[in-house]
Amino acid sequence: MIRGLKWPLRMLAILLAVFFLPLGCAVTSHLGGDDRGSDWRTARRDSAGIAPAAETTSEAVIHVYAGRAFRWRGAFGVHTWIAAKSQGADHYTRFEVIGFSVARGGEAVRVARGIPDGYWYGSEPVLLREVRGGAEVDALIERLHEAAGRYPHNHEYRIWPGPNSNTFIAYLGREVPELRLNLPPTAIGKDYLPEGAIFASAPSGTGLQLSFGGLLGLIMAPEEGLELNLLGLSAGIDLWPLAINLPGVGRLGMPTHTPVVTN
Repeated sequence: MIRGLKWPLRMLAILLAVFFLPLGCAVTSHLGGDDRGSDWRTARRDSAGIAPAAETTSEAVIHVYAGRAFRWRGAFGVHTWIAAKSQGADHYTRFEVIGFSVARGGEAVRVARGIPDGYWYGSEPVLLREVRGGAEVDALIERLHEAAGRYPHNHEYRIWPGPNSNTFIAYLGREVPELRLNLPPTAIGKDYLPEGAIFASAPSGTGLQLSFGGLLGLIMAPEEGLELNLLGLSAGIDLWPLAINLPGVGRLGMPTHTPVVTN
């Protein structure tokens, strides 16, 4: 019987190593080098200079960003949001979920004018996806507004395993699959499927996702590749562009493609 257990035990050891060794390295690195300060009131929130200026950009723009979460949470994951401006608009609208609003009896979803590429409490944002163009992009923005209004967890928020800010952005990705949204493995909560669903399309809209409460599941899709979820942590391999996704560490390899859509 002991001999028969060797293979399962080896697989379990490999699985635990893949998920928790990178996470341990990420935690050590983050906590050892975090110099952003501990006061959210003074943490940097200004523009990172990534988004094109709304005042001088006539075309419609959709940007998807991720920034490391504040303080110790950043060792584990990121906060994601979408910023969009319609043709001719002189400002951007941010789509995101803010947890402390729920704690005070408010709504989780925030769709409001704001800095599109602002530092997330000291963390420099990373551009995940860019879509630019004309009337067809305006139509996608309108669908983002409609989908945000239908989000079923507007009065709920849990850092882990969800629903949280990444759950919301993954939901918008499924509702507007033209974005082909590939969220990083550090977007904890993206694997929590709304309303207790077990099966859904992948956030990119290019494949399938299986999830049991955001704690166990997988994604198989051309955009995300093969990704396993264990206790909210994600690890896997993306064949194009080639990369390895690791918990806490993020994506190692070629950057994701950010297509530009034009008329």
